[in-house]
Amino acid sequence: MRYPFPLVIFDLDGTLVDSLSDIAEALNLTLADLSLPPVDEATVRGWIGEGVRSLVASALQAAHASQPLDAVMPGFMRHYGECLLHHPRLYPGVAAALEGLRARGAILAICTNKPSRFVAPLLEHLGIAGYFAAVLGGDSLPERKPDAAPLLHLCAQFEQPPSRALMVGDSAVDAAAANAAQVPLALVRYGYLRGLDPMRSGARWVMDDLQELLAIDAAA
Repeated sequence: MRYPFPLVIFDLDGTLVDSLSDIAEALNLTLADLSLPPVDEATVRGWIGEGVRSLVASALQAAHASQPLDAVMPGFMRHYGECLLHHPRLYPGVAAALEGLRARGAILAICTNKPSRFVAPLLEHLGIAGYFAAVLGGDSLPERKPDAAPLLHLCAQFEQPPSRALMVGDSAVDAAAANAAQVPLALVRYGYLRGLDPMRSGARWVMDDLQELLAIDAAA
């Protein structure tokens, strides 16, 4: 049986991949370079979701640092690249969900705010690169989530109306992008919700395991 949504678009961090420890490590190495105190992973979790510039800006603001963000970002990006593959892992159910969706004929894509040069190595390292027909990073287009443009770009690329695509994410940024693009939304509870109530996000489906995607009925 064909999947009810021909195009399924995934967020990456917090949806498919738990990369929190590597992001926190890169951020703390950056803070150490500036002689600033480290932050714990729970704090970093609350800053993830709007791209790396927002992440670093949040850390600098919390530390009352005077360094300009543009001056700090090159160091962070270097550390991020070095830490990228230290401890990432797929969330439970991800591999089975991707395989099941592909078996039912869905086209799979990624739309993330992670810088694009870090996406392919991560997907290859985790063994899931081959599932995705397209990958958009946070710098692939002039706009990024929560703007609707990346989702609409993928819909146009695969000649699908927004109503025939499904956005799968974990954050307010994902919800805002999907709602703006009028793409049906599924949210996972285990990612970077940052206080977002998934039941009030506009999501048609809220789940604890991505394998629940395989039971979705488009008419629900």
